[in-house]
Amino acid sequence: MKRVSIVFLIVLIIVIAMMFAARFVLTHPVQTNVGPPPNGAIAIHFPSNSGSEIHGWWIDVVQSRGVVILLPGVRANRLSMLDRAKFLHDAHFTTMLIDFQAIGESKGNAITFGSNERHDVLAAVAFARAREPHAKIAIIGSSLGGAATLLAEPNVDAMILEAVYPSIDRAAHNRIAMRLGNTIANITAPLLLWQVDAKQLRPIDHIANARCPVFILSGENDEHTTVADTRALFNAAHEPKQLWLVPGKKHVDLHRAMKRDYESRVLQFLQTSLAVSATASAEVANKPNAAETTSFTEMSSMQR
Repeated sequence: MKRVSIVFLIVLIIVIAMMFAARFVLTHPVQTNVGPPPNGAIAIHFPSNSGSEIHGWWIDVVQSRGVVILLPGVRANRLSMLDRAKFLHDAHFTTMLIDFQAIGESKGNAITFGSNERHDVLAAVAFARAREPHAKIAIIGSSLGGAATLLAEPNVDAMILEAVYPSIDRAAHNRIAMRLGNTIANITAPLLLWQVDAKQLRPIDHIANARCPVFILSGENDEHTTVADTRALFNAAHEPKQLWLVPGKKHVDLHRAMKRDYESRVLQFLQTSLAVSATASAEVANKPNAAETTSFTEMSSMQR
């Protein structure tokens, strides 16, 4: 019996150490030089109440149909959103890509799962409004990007939310349970959230305050943000809203995984939400501007 107790204690200590190590990895800043802006884009930076100077790119387009702000997932910088920017650019949307605080070229002490990043969302929207005061503005937020958007409650015209956790404690539990089981997750999830105010990181409590159409999507086999999590978030949102559970996909880049369907659904949603001309959208899809498309394709391949 004593030997079993010692083994259990050793295992528990190892698991606790793993939780603290995982927390360090998840919250540690990921600073990097993302490289020069793509052809036709400009480098931008602006202050945020997160305490960081937020860096990004602004990619304008002739006869813009609106501005789409692209917000990456946890530990990812603006480069992860380049492919989305390309198809939106081809469809004549101005795009804005940013690095959240503590990521890429935006300084910061720690990744905060939305607590500080929500200020970056508000700062990005304010920048876009100042630059294009009469434009419709949409946000595409992946994972952390979507969570920070909901926590920020920005005044925008459309939101596309990909694989967004309903609450940080649920997110932590899922990530441990998929590796170590529910019992261990119930015991150790609070350790992963040590010094995190979980009550303040509940996007599900904010989605009803969205004053615009919302499109929620997630992988049908996503264990990080489960189908139940996604449905709960969708059910808490007001109309107009759409839901897409992507068949067979896990917690992956849904644009890369389902490129054709993703682009079709997102453009249709933006067309409806931002009152884009259906005829004009069809013309852009069938006859993209060759010069603009080429320059962006060249840039995208160079950055990989």
